[in-house]
Amino acid sequence: MNFMDGLLLTLLNTVVCLCLPKVLSVMAAKSTSEAPKEAAIQSSESSSEIPGVMDAA
Repeated sequence: MNFMDGLLLTLLNTVVCLCLPKVLSVMAAKSTSEAPKEAAIQSSESSSEIPGVMDAA
């Protein structure tokens, strides 16, 4: 492999490493936007006391 082959492979690798994460994130965002949304789970009201903690006397 001569110098030009190494240079071209380096440039190709640089382009792939810069573009591939962006392409994958766009594909992941598209697949999650197509997924059905689940209703948020509502928690019951809680008291202001923390159970199991005793006051220092």
